[in-house]
Amino acid sequence: MKTLLAITAGEPSGIGPDLCVQIAQQSFDFVPVVIADAQVIEQRAKQLGLPLTIKLWDNDSATYSKNNAANNTEHVAGELWVRHVQCAEPVVAGTLNEANSAYVIETLTVAAQGCLDKQWHGMVTAPVHKGIINEAGIVYQGRAFTGHTEFLRDYCGVEEVVMMLATEDLRVALATTHIPLREVADAVTPEVLTRVISILHKDLQTHFGIAKPNILVAGLNPHAGEDGHLGREEIEVITPTLKQLMADDSSMNLIGPLPADTLYTPKQLENADATLAMFHDQGLPVLKFHGFGRAANITLGLPIIRTSVDHGTALDLAGTGTANTGSLITALKVAEQMATSQSSI
Repeated sequence: MKTLLAITAGEPSGIGPDLCVQIAQQSFDFVPVVIADAQVIEQRAKQLGLPLTIKLWDNDSATYSKNNAANNTEHVAGELWVRHVQCAEPVVAGTLNEANSAYVIETLTVAAQGCLDKQWHGMVTAPVHKGIINEAGIVYQGRAFTGHTEFLRDYCGVEEVVMMLATEDLRVALATTHIPLREVADAVTPEVLTRVISILHKDLQTHFGIAKPNILVAGLNPHAGEDGHLGREEIEVITPTLKQLMADDSSMNLIGPLPADTLYTPKQLENADATLAMFHDQGLPVLKFHGFGRAANITLGLPIIRTSVDHGTALDLAGTGTANTGSLITALKVAEQMATSQSSI
């Protein structure tokens, strides 16, 4: 059975459409289905000077029912399946237009609902531009748009998700994400750590087939607190939480809290299945230095599989043919791996 992966093309004036056209030139064992305006994809292919045959994905056609598509649909280099969603206004590469912001949200909705309905095994997201979506005044469930992760959390109706970035040989999850640094210490609580580690542990088992994951946990403070001389969060919060989690579940193997400055060394990482950083810029600089352009952003804790690229919309590169497909290809391969482990359809 072929793995079917929905790809949202992201901000239409950014490099998302370029990346979709570029990867269409390659052959894959899985089948990518781009959720986008078919005309935008066609126009971008012409702008890039790349050959492309678009095949429209018709949800109402029996030919593409979920029972038949996975067995019969193929991806052929130079062709691309597109589930058409109409843009409000014409798209100019590199030029934002807030009139098309609702279209971006609609592509996410179509992809997520298709995954919930088990039409696709998972979804992969090209970058969106949060600023232009907010300028358009779009609100979902009473909240402004803060990113894919939060939108999908709310759309799928879950309380907690975990951000994890991964390259071929390094996985970094985050205990806290996009909050000011001065708020991090207060946000690292036993409740937060318990929820985050439980999701990370479960999804490593479910989506990556690791029966007893080895998870390295960073301390919050320099030198993991230096026995309380540089901070007491390790003694009062992190260590007791790790001990309690392992006492409650014998399949958990949590090592830490470890000093973050030596956690990401080859010797420490030798047998690690994932690491947990306490805050955004503790773990992600290491991950991105190690594999920027070859990393995938993974949202754990959702009832669907979702991966994404590790970069932004790169408006200045849109339509130039210089966008790098490495991260999107990694995100697709990770999503396929996760889907294969889960066998979700």
